[in-house]
Amino acid sequence: MSKPILYLECATGISGDMTVASLLDLGASKVKLLAALDSLNVEGYSVTITRANSHGVDACSFDVELEHEHHHEHEHGHEHEHEHHHDHAALEHEHPHEAHEHHHGHDHEHGHHHGHDHHHPHVHRNLADVTAILNSGNLTPHARELALKIFGIVAEAESKAHGKPVEEVHFHEVGAIDSIVDIAAAAVCLDDLGIDDVAVTALSEGTGFVECQHGLLPIPVPAVANIAAASGLPLRILPAVEGEMVTPTGAAIAAAIRTRSALPESFTIKKIGLGAGKRDFGMPNVLRAMLIEETAAADAPPAEIMILETNIDDSTGETLGLAMDSLLAAGALDVHYIPAFMKKNRPAWLLRVICREADVPAMERVIFTETSSIGLRKLPAGRTCLARTVVDVALPAGVAKVKKCSFEGQRFYYPEYESIRALAAASGVPFADLFRDAAETARANDER
Repeated sequence: MSKPILYLECATGISGDMTVASLLDLGASKVKLLAALDSLNVEGYSVTITRANSHGVDACSFDVELEHEHHHEHEHGHEHEHEHHHDHAALEHEHPHEAHEHHHGHDHEHGHHHGHDHHHPHVHRNLADVTAILNSGNLTPHARELALKIFGIVAEAESKAHGKPVEEVHFHEVGAIDSIVDIAAAAVCLDDLGIDDVAVTALSEGTGFVECQHGLLPIPVPAVANIAAASGLPLRILPAVEGEMVTPTGAAIAAAIRTRSALPESFTIKKIGLGAGKRDFGMPNVLRAMLIEETAAADAPPAEIMILETNIDDSTGETLGLAMDSLLAAGALDVHYIPAFMKKNRPAWLLRVICREADVPAMERVIFTETSSIGLRKLPAGRTCLARTVVDVALPAGVAKVKKCSFEGQRFYYPEYESIRALAAASGVPFADLFRDAAETARANDER
């Protein structure tokens, strides 16, 4: 049985709190999460885990409420005041350091309070400060490493946006309590679920501007755009949606954990978790996390193919070359010309076409109209295919496509020829170097 893959479906965006909520709904331990948060040297906030309804969709909601605020400020490390307002009427009944069940509309599951904070929520923290906070907590080595990786991705994005070294970048919202908790919580939940293979296809983003203390910023905001560019994260703009659907922390989490940008060709869904956002875009604002299992080739019905063969001794090379192009364009899986000697010792070519049974008529049409063949052999055949998926790999020269195959727990990486050829032509980097780097990078991404 193959190991489950986490699929984050970001059709209506992604943020830190949405990610945590979806992972809790998927089965991450609330007890372990709250214990890990208690161990951090951060106070002055309360955590509430509830159920929410977004345009008819029931989902888990994860909220970090600051003692000094009446709203959860989402994680935006742009050195600006950038707030997402939403209703906290359901958070009135929070109980210090204990979990309770509530039944007054929103079905409260947890209210978790942390006392006076020694840092104001808007203090300017740098990466070293955040690292010290995360190192102070009782997190597993993997959870701590992942949390630091996420903050490092945000720091690099802010460094580029502001033209400062990473060490000099000062976080505002992203260094504030709520975002430290969101990122630490996401890392703890992912670690608890034991997930190391994550598919993220595309992040849906809205349009317009967000207001900050320096003025208006276009959507996607600079940090999100920089993260997407650096990691090869695909963005999909929804012209009909006004507002920010992807936060820097959400983008950083996706960039840090993504191991594949495409779903397996076939899979089964084992479990689904839904994490509610706090914005109203006129449609459900929900991040869907699915644990999926790739359908192994051995579990699928035997794949039947057809092999067509014919001997040709009186067609020119140009004719045969054109016929190959036409056969591939018509759907042939592969086309071979094999040197042969026919009767009377005539040099000839054995044309072999591999195709699906449904494509046989199209293959025959090409062979009989574009070559001098007057007959062919048709042989049914079975085949075994490795489970495969194509992933995008970010290289210094650009993004390359790599075919990732698996067999009995082993993985193999084969860069796509056309992708590498186009990248070599555009960048001037030798094809062989790009081919090697793409395979090595794809493997390294999986091993992280």
